[in-house]
Amino acid sequence: MEHKFWVVTLFCLLFLSPLVSCQLNYRFYDATCPNLTRIVQSGVWSAIANDSRIAASLLRLHFHDCFVNGCDASLLLDDTGSLIGEKNAPGNKNSVRGFEVIDTIKSNVEEACPSTVSCTDIITLVSRAAVYFSGGPYWPVPLGRRDSTTASENAVREQLPSPFEPLENITAKFTAKGLDIKDLVVLSGAHTIGFAQCFTFKTRLFNFGESGKPDPTLDASLLQNLQSLCPNQADSDTQLAPLDPVTSTKFDNIYFKNLVNNSGLLQSDQVLMGNNRTASMVFGYSKLPFLFYRDFGASMVNMANIGVLTGSNGEIRKNCRAVNKKTTA
Repeated sequence: MEHKFWVVTLFCLLFLSPLVSCQLNYRFYDATCPNLTRIVQSGVWSAIANDSRIAASLLRLHFHDCFVNGCDASLLLDDTGSLIGEKNAPGNKNSVRGFEVIDTIKSNVEEACPSTVSCTDIITLVSRAAVYFSGGPYWPVPLGRRDSTTASENAVREQLPSPFEPLENITAKFTAKGLDIKDLVVLSGAHTIGFAQCFTFKTRLFNFGESGKPDPTLDASLLQNLQSLCPNQADSDTQLAPLDPVTSTKFDNIYFKNLVNNSGLLQSDQVLMGNNRTASMVFGYSKLPFLFYRDFGASMVNMANIGVLTGSNGEIRKNCRAVNKKTTA
């Protein structure tokens, strides 16, 4: 028995990312909720059938949760009289979506396995299914995370990367979470699916760097199309443009090809071509989709293990939108 303990410990030290807690387990729910993966995948499949945009939204929801005080489902908590949640913070308000999908899946999981599976693990599995059903990779996910009992609107402002930030700031925010520049490039590839609101990139179209002119690096044809879609007036701010206009609902490596062709939508995407190290990775992924798929799965595991709660920390929420009510003896 002691020999097995040291083998597991050595494995954790040598082969797992330092972010991965060895309290997480690839077979964590095998005995307690054996149909978990099937329930999650069924819910995600139905959601995508009803709304082709939702796959990207579910993937983004996972990112926005993990980057604020770790992966703990704090993003799912609604405001109460005693708790200000994260949903209405800048970067999330009128932007992050998919909460109802998580609610439905959680309800189905609770019916099959009451008080067993955390909302955090559900988000993690949902994001993988969203990628897979969009044509992307499938990767093994260690489970056993627990849910937070708090949230922080201020932490969203401080920790969540913004599309308006320079590469140095975004890199620093990734580094603060234990992720590296490769994770940054790989996870940016999630923008191969989904849409962005015009206000997130409009300065590139009309007043780049307060110059009164468009971003000179933006492809001329794309610039013309975007200026037509997002005219320089306030009422176009919430119009949607595809992050990858070529295959907006298919998870592939076209995002990286777009960057090579100066056709990245967000400034925070296109800046990856302005740094030798990140540009080299972009070129590689633009030519080798299978390399991107492999690395995307690995980086998603890294991200999914930021600041996780395990053991007796946190709780298993019954309702993802609310902290469990204290029971009195």
